[in-house]
Amino acid sequence: QFATRVLSCRAAELRPEGGGEPVRGFQVVLEDTILFPEGGGQPDDRGLIGDVPVLRVTRRGPEAVHFVQEALEPGAEVLLSLDWDRRFDHMQQHSGQHLITAIAEHMFGFKTTSWELGRQRSVIELDTPSMTAEQIEALERSVNEKIRERVPVVVRELAVDDPEIERVRSRGLPDDHAGPVRVVDIEGIDSNMCCGTHVSNLSDLQVIKLLGTEKGKKNKTNLVFLAGNRVLKSIEQSHSTEKALTSLLKNGPGEHIEAVKRLQSSVKLLQKNNLNLLRDIAVLIARDFKSKPVQSQLFALHRKEGDSEFMNIIANEIGSEETLLFLTVGDEKEAGLFLLAGPVEAVENLGPRVAELLGGKGAGKRGRFQGKATKMSQRGEVQALLQEFISRRSPEA
Repeated sequence: QFATRVLSCRAAELRPEGGGEPVRGFQVVLEDTILFPEGGGQPDDRGLIGDVPVLRVTRRGPEAVHFVQEALEPGAEVLLSLDWDRRFDHMQQHSGQHLITAIAEHMFGFKTTSWELGRQRSVIELDTPSMTAEQIEALERSVNEKIRERVPVVVRELAVDDPEIERVRSRGLPDDHAGPVRVVDIEGIDSNMCCGTHVSNLSDLQVIKLLGTEKGKKNKTNLVFLAGNRVLKSIEQSHSTEKALTSLLKNGPGEHIEAVKRLQSSVKLLQKNNLNLLRDIAVLIARDFKSKPVQSQLFALHRKEGDSEFMNIIANEIGSEETLLFLTVGDEKEAGLFLLAGPVEAVENLGPRVAELLGGKGAGKRGRFQGKATKMSQRGEVQALLQEFISRRSPEA
């Protein structure tokens, strides 16, 4: 906690990180703050001003701007409280990034070009097209050795014209920077210009886990990692998943992969058999229709199980020179697929209207119009439309 004073408060809007309507509130500047504004790859802190939640902290020149939803009186004395769990998590990830970056450059010459502290995992962009599994393993082993050695992490402030700044790792100062330069030193390992929050000793990182690499942009590699409590949470999630799989698969963790492979093979075989049965059913449905002495001018069929091939087999078997076919597959109360087949002119006229009634989209050519439907419950209206069309075209009418 930290006692401070409100300098200014003005009406503003905040755009939520996940998108959506802007939130109305106020931008508050305090005499000083313990809440970190987002920057340098690190997200902002959260906390309270009195009992008012701080939803975002951003930097405006030398000022930290706190967004809240209640107006605060300029000049008022306030108590600022920090969300420590969020802060400590960010400290672990940020110090972990400094350590990984320094060791990766020392061991392999891979320079860090950027990094991102994510909600679930963090990513370091390395200036190399690839990393081998052996390099990742060696890097992980080395950073964890440094954690066990309890290496101190120290913050210093240097004057802008201090010649020592030339020996400090940096991606450059912001254009609007003023005042001393902040340097974070991992004793004997790294010296880095940085505005972020850090642990005071590498032992506070607990452990670092490198999850692997992903292809980055412009011939670079993204190294994914977890530090500290995030590693423990990941193990807890993995253990819960393992227990659930053990219960479902009725075997031990060491046999899970083989059990899943067997299940996948069984599912593929069942899917193949199911498709063959659907094809046979489609042929039988078409032959049953054709065997009737008097064939209707409209043939409508809905089946929950099926696909486009199932509908097209029926259309191929029946033929579409005389009969108008309206076929649908999928959940009758939700979404699915449809096929309209028949005389070319009739299908061209009716296809777009059928798609519209079913709340879907489709396309067609040569007497076939098919597509996706979102309102399968409207099938009755489509059938009424088709019946009316046939009645108008009938010689008896």
